[in-house]
Amino acid sequence: MESTVLRIENFSAVFGQNQVLKGINLSIPRNKITAIMGPSGCGKTTLIRCINRMHELIPDAKVSGKIFLDDEDIYATDPIIVRRQVGMVFQKPNPFPMMSIYNNVIAGYNLNGISLAQNEKDRVVEESLRKAALWDEVKGALHRRGTFLSGGQQQRLCIARALAMQPDVLLLDEPTSALDPKSSSRIEELIVELKDAVTIVLVTHNTGQAARVSDYTTFLYLGELIEFGLSGNMFTAPKEKMTEEYLTGKFG
Repeated sequence: MESTVLRIENFSAVFGQNQVLKGINLSIPRNKITAIMGPSGCGKTTLIRCINRMHELIPDAKVSGKIFLDDEDIYATDPIIVRRQVGMVFQKPNPFPMMSIYNNVIAGYNLNGISLAQNEKDRVVEESLRKAALWDEVKGALHRRGTFLSGGQQQRLCIARALAMQPDVLLLDEPTSALDPKSSSRIEELIVELKDAVTIVLVTHNTGQAARVSDYTTFLYLGELIEFGLSGNMFTAPKEKMTEEYLTGKFG
């Protein structure tokens, strides 16, 4: 049996009058890539925002049920600590515009008031950029602003920034949707390389991408978990008729 890093139990989320997630039960295996797919508005982004407690920043957000990270209830933990353990990369690359590449990578330490010696900062920056396959491209320009990079490089910088905090889980919210095909392909390769170091949860509209990179796939529809299983099985022989209809483009 593979070990579980995230366990979601009977989890629901409501924004005002709108119920976005309905009784989700899901166990996410460690050091694997789990894709979450489904049509727009099915709750994919809400689910991952609940995993690192970003949804709380929205007024009228309420949740019920439990989410455990390594058997620790994340809703009984300080959200700042949760966000260190569960990194997030968004749809559009968002390096801090006034910061250098170097300062972008260690921004999490500065924002959390964690002081590092200079040689330790240098090590974290280099290691994180290497993990994000960006070091060789930027090592001569670490003190230039992150915004001078291309879109694909900016997204890898955001991945480096998330990895710098050494999270247990990395949440990726449609990380290639704003990128050209070549940059998207590079990010997909990177995702596969990273799973040895960190568990990855990937929200994607792109069923081809889910099939290419993920080990497991979750299919959500209207806030409900319809199917979860090995990606190879789901893409070749889905158990649920609705999953099959989504994968064959009958709706989406």
